[in-house]
Amino acid sequence: MKLGEYKKINFLYAFILIFVLWQIIAVIINKPILPTPFNILKYTFENFSSEMVMHVLYSLRRILLGITFTVIIAVPLGIIMGYYKKADLILSPIMYFNYPIPKIALLPVVMLLFGLEEWTKIIMIFLITFFPIVVNIRDKVKNIPEEVYYPMYSLGASNFQIIKEIVFPGIYSTILTSIRIGIGTAISILFFTENFGTEYGMGYFIMDSWMRINYIQMYSSIVVLSFIGLTLFIMIDLLEKLICPWKNRA
Repeated sequence: MKLGEYKKINFLYAFILIFVLWQIIAVIINKPILPTPFNILKYTFENFSSEMVMHVLYSLRRILLGITFTVIIAVPLGIIMGYYKKADLILSPIMYFNYPIPKIALLPVVMLLFGLEEWTKIIMIFLITFFPIVVNIRDKVKNIPEEVYYPMYSLGASNFQIIKEIVFPGIYSTILTSIRIGIGTAISILFFTENFGTEYGMGYFIMDSWMRINYIQMYSSIVVLSFIGLTLFIMIDLLEKLICPWKNRA
C-alpha cells in the first residue's frame, strides 16, 4: 500500500474516532453546551454558504498573506544566517533577544501603530511566525555537511550559485515543515486578533456565537476553522510530493 493511501485511511480513522468519541460524550453530558457532532455537521452544511463563507474568506486571506510575508523574508534571512558565519554572529543575538518575547503582548503596540484594520491581523501573524521559521531554516543550513560544498568550491562557484544549487534544494522539506508549523500558529493567533476591530473572520464569528449562546453555531465555526487548517496542511503535503518526491517512496 502506498504512502498516500495510508494517509487517506488514517484521516478516515481519525475522523471516525473523533466523531464517535464526541457523540458518546455529548450523549452522556446531554446539555446544550455540547451538541452532538451530527447536529453540528448538519448545521454547517445548511448554513455555510449563507453565514460563514465571508468569514472564512477573510480569515483565509489574513492567514495566507501573513504566511507569505513570513516566508518571503524569513527563508532568505535564515539561509543567510546559516551560510554566512559573520551574519549569524551579528543577527543571532538579535533573534535570541526578540524570540522569547510573547508576541501576543505586542498586539496593543501593533494596534496603536497600524490601527484596527486588516494590517494589524496580518502583521501579528507575521510577527509570531517569523522567528521560529528563521531559526529553523538557519539550523538546517548549518547542518549541511561542509564536504557537500567541496565540488562547487573546486569549480569556482560563487556563493550565490552554491546557495542556489545546494543549500536551497537541501532545505525544501524544512521550508515546508516550517510553513506547516506557521499555519497552525497563524490560526491560533488569528482567533485572538479577529476579536478586535473587525466584524469578519472566523475568530470573530466564534466569539459572537458564544456571546449569543448559539452553541451549535459556535462549534460549527470551530469545525470550519479546523478544516481550513486541514486543507492548508493537505496543500502543503501535495506541494511536498511535487518538489520532494523521494520522501514519498514506500
